[in-house]
Amino acid sequence: MAMYINPDECTACDDCRPICPTKAIKKGKVFYTIDADACTECEGENDSPMCVNVCPSGCISPA
Repeated sequence: MAMYINPDECTACDDCRPICPTKAIKKGKVFYTIDADACTECEGENDSPMCVNVCPSGCISPA
């Protein structure tokens, strides 16, 4: 399963993109997106998805 960014809540703060170990988070025209094929939910890197831990708006959740 991959993580998902809710576009209605994303503020495009860029806190999540730099910490993604698989580089699955990309900047879109208005908000950020997560490539479901690249996202591993940080398995093997961290106990929980790092993007969720740093997101100030709480817009990232399991897809």
